[in-house]
Amino acid sequence: MLNDNRQQYVIQSNDPKGDEGFGKFLGVIIVFVMFLGVVQVVYDSAMAWYRDTMIWLNDTASYLAGFWPF
Repeated sequence: MLNDNRQQYVIQSNDPKGDEGFGKFLGVIIVFVMFLGVVQVVYDSAMAWYRDTMIWLNDTASYLAGFWPF
């Protein structure tokens, strides 16, 4: 029966550090930077593949041209 007389308090804080908007903004920035990193890796991989393919095709054409009699 002692619980009936218990007082309950609501503590409200206006702490600007606890604002969820800044945390969400920072999270979006981090995800965006990670996305740009993935795009950079994919671009570098595609360019390296293209460059190596062109070198291979040039070497193959030079090798095959060596068999021509003239």
